Order: sequence, then C-alpha cells, then structure tokens
Amino acid sequence: MTTSSTSPEEKNIFVIGLDDSNEEVLRRIPGADRYRFHALLSPEELQHGEIPIVELVEKAEAQLDAFDGSIDAIVSYWDFPSSTMVAMLCEKYGLPGVSLEAVLKCEHKYWSRLEQSKVIDEVPAFGIVDLDEDDPRPPEGVDYPMWLKPVKSFSSELAFHVGDEDEFAKAVAEIRAGVDRVGKPFERVLATVDLPAEVAAAGGAACLAEGELNGVQAATEGYVYKGQVTVYGVLDSINYPDTTSFLRHQYPSQLPEDAVERMKEISVRVMEQIGFDNATFSIEFFCHPESGQACLLEINPRHSQSHAELFEYVDGVANHQIMVQLGLGQDPRTRRNRGDYRIAGKWYYRRFRDGLVTRVPTRGEIADLEAEIPGVKIETVAEKGIRLSDLPEQDSYSYELAHIFVAAQTEREMESKYRRCVEALRFDFEEG
Repeated sequence: MTTSSTSPEEKNIFVIGLDDSNEEVLRRIPGADRYRFHALLSPEELQHGEIPIVELVEKAEAQLDAFDGSIDAIVSYWDFPSSTMVAMLCEKYGLPGVSLEAVLKCEHKYWSRLEQSKVIDEVPAFGIVDLDEDDPRPPEGVDYPMWLKPVKSFSSELAFHVGDEDEFAKAVAEIRAGVDRVGKPFERVLATVDLPAEVAAAGGAACLAEGELNGVQAATEGYVYKGQVTVYGVLDSINYPDTTSFLRHQYPSQLPEDAVERMKEISVRVMEQIGFDNATFSIEFFCHPESGQACLLEINPRHSQSHAELFEYVDGVANHQIMVQLGLGQDPRTRRNRGDYRIAGKWYYRRFRDGLVTRVPTRGEIADLEAEIPGVKIETVAEKGIRLSDLPEQDSYSYELAHIFVAAQTEREMESKYRRCVEALRFDFEEG
C-alpha cells in the first residue's frame, strides 16, 4: 500500500476486497482524480475457503493503523464478511457508515424476514429447519415446493429447490455438510449485537425454508442518506429457460411502471423498518407484470458490483460513485447523466454439467472480440486446468464460464451481440 502524503483535496478511500475490474470502474467515476483507492484485504482472503473473521478484522485494523495519512472512507461492494467489516471498521475509526445491527438484519435471512413481515405482506411463508434433529422436517406452514438455504450464504451457494421429502432430505444433508463455512464466522459477528430471542435460538449456521416464489425476477438499487431512502434504479434478472440460474441482469427494467413503482415502495418501507442508514443496498424481488404485484426475495446491505458497468453504460456513471460519496459522508444526489446506450446487460455464460477445463479464450481473442463489437466487455471465470465443480461461489445447478457485459440501444440488439460473443468464445472441456 502506498503511504505517500496527499494534498488536502485528495481523499484516501479504503476498499475491502478491491479487485482489478472494480478498480477500473472506480477510476472512471466523477472526481476520481481526487481519490486514492487502497486495497484492504484481497477478494481471495475474504471469499475463498474458511473465513477467519476475527483474524481478518485484526489484519484490516493493523493495515489501517500503519497507514501514514488520513483515512477518509472505508467501503465495499461485497457480501459477508466484507459488508459487516465495513460497519465494524467505520464505527471504530469514526467514519460515516451503516450500523452493524442494520447490516445483520439484512444479512441474516431469517432475521430479515421477521423484520420485513412487520411492515409488508409481500413475503413467502418461512421458518427454520432444525439441522440438529435426527430427522429434520419442514417448518409448520411451509409447503412443497419450497426453497432451503442457509440463513447466511454467498451467491445462491447451498440454495436448493425441493419438491418432495426425498429432495428435502438430500438438500438438508448438503446444507449440513457445508453450512459451517460461512455460518460459524457469521455467528462470531452475531455474538457482538443484541439479538431477538428467535434469532438467537436459530443462530448463524441455521437453515431457512421458504415457500416457492414465482414470477419475473427483478431488483432495486438504492441508498439511505441521513434517514432518507432513495431508489435510483430497477433492474431485471432473467434466467436460463426452465432453470433457476441467471442468464442476465439488465438495466433499466423492462417491466410495467406499476410493478416498478411497487418495488420502490416496498424497498423504502423495509429499509426504514430495518433502520438502515448511510449506505447503499440492493433488494431482489419476484414480480407479476400483469398484476403489478411484487414479493420480496432478499435484501443485500450493499449495492451490486455486478451492475456497475450497466449503470455506466446507460446513465454515464457507475453505481460505485454513490458508495464512495456515502463513505465520505456526502449526499449522493444521484446524477442522471446520459450514457451512450439505452439498455445494458450482464450475461452469465454457463455450462450445466461438470468437466475439466482444457482451453479458455485467449486475451488476444477477447480483445479482438471487444474491438469488433462496440459496447461489449468480457471477463472469463473458468480457468484452464480447473474442474468446474471446484470453482468457488457457484449456484447449485451450473458453472459460470464467463461474464459478458453487453450494451445496446434495444433489447433485441443486446441479445444479438451476446449470441455473437458466445459463438466466438471457445472453451474446451474434458468430460467426466
């Protein structure tokens, strides 16, 4: 980390889990010439393998304490443990930020449902599955089909759609085997705040059952500044046909206006109930376009770094700008600059069976494709020599090969650009 002195106008911004692609986006936001971005822990330390939360906090504090200069903001765009560490570190160093309790009310899926239920009806039936029982059963009032998921996990990790008792038993076995990786360190953080009795009884390594939601998936992005909730964007999430795996996120939403407005109203109500303040958030929904009804899926106590380029393509400014301004204690007053495109999507190029990766597109091939098709950016996820099932943070049903960002003037043009990319990108596999 650089420790050179800065002028009074320059701000030192520490980003937990700063990676190369997001640093590129940050350096393009308005005012970036006045910011110095410093990496505080690596994404690998935060997300892969075991999560030694106490050691991670201590390591971050040691790095901050050793810094020879002003610490002006601590921010992140990642889930646990980064989201909780931001709250803890901002409190310790006297910086603007959200409270740890509010973050945990979002992160703990059961606690979050309890809070949501106090102010909205648009939630599914839900309850805790006791993993300590010899023969766990679905909670009362939650019927098949349902979803089983840890009360804390990453990127749909260990989330299972179950339609009968056999599938329930298999899902419970897998969740039991893997829940502690995130659940145990999550419990260390939960122990630092006062919990409602039912949340304390469940703990951080519990399993949540929820009734199946259906409809079209969408999400709001927003922030709270000094108690005022602002929703600045609504996006669509579209799955591969007949699967629960994302094909793409697209901005802006193409849903009817009444559905968009309903999601905004729900977002404001639940974030006020949670007491969330001075930070960004994103909330996922299921919508029924015909009726305008929306049901809340989950709340993330951070904006989505997956959407950064989409806002940049369409609005001219990435959503990272709002995170930085709030971190500095400034009112974002969302800027609506016009970008070069009217719609943009982050596409997930996936494979639905395992295999050993024997070839990935070269950097030269990717650069040629990006030059050939305007408004395209490609990031490979799979690496040569890796078995797909060994990739971290995948959903329970597929494996990501690449993320393809595509911007266009129409949805049809965007879809055409994506197909051209997929046809040109060569991945090879050894089966089995």
